[in-house]
Amino acid sequence: MENNKITGKDLITVGIYTALNVVVQFLVGMLNAIPVLYPPILFLIPIVDGIPIMLYYTKIEKFGMLSLTGIICAAFYYIAGYTWVCLVFLAPAAIIADIILKLMGYKKFRSMLVSYIVFSLGIIGGPANLWLAGESYWAKIEESMGSQYTDQLARFMPVWMFPLSFVLVALGAILGALLGRKLMNKHFKKAGIV
Repeated sequence: MENNKITGKDLITVGIYTALNVVVQFLVGMLNAIPVLYPPILFLIPIVDGIPIMLYYTKIEKFGMLSLTGIICAAFYYIAGYTWVCLVFLAPAAIIADIILKLMGYKKFRSMLVSYIVFSLGIIGGPANLWLAGESYWAKIEESMGSQYTDQLARFMPVWMFPLSFVLVALGAILGALLGRKLMNKHFKKAGIV
């Protein structure tokens, strides 16, 4: 009989890969200090994150592991000041990605790819604050970064970037998954992933 309960070893795996996920997103996300780089960040994060996350996918065999990663990340970003908006995007995206992985199969690259695209869409919760959190969020940005930065950010992240961000993240996730698969090919074969 198959054990579908998450074990202590699974939780350690969740912790390791959740930490890697946050570090990668944070490091690449630091480029947003230069407003003109904010739009390409939406494309770059899922590419760079695809490498450790695809390795993580080779370790996932139980429902809930990916959901936990998303919920922990959502809580971290909320505490870091990304408001309620990040919670609305990150946690549901991870849960849906986890469901996709379970339904389509843990050991199939196609299911990993689709799941990773959905999982990656959760990162839109960070910049979505610019469009959904209201004027108080912009006021906080201006207070901490200054009016010149805020004006530049508004110029490079207008409202029409919101729907475009979904496309940028999805394309980045596809490339990230393919890159992760290529670099982790040995691990994929060892895990029996087709």
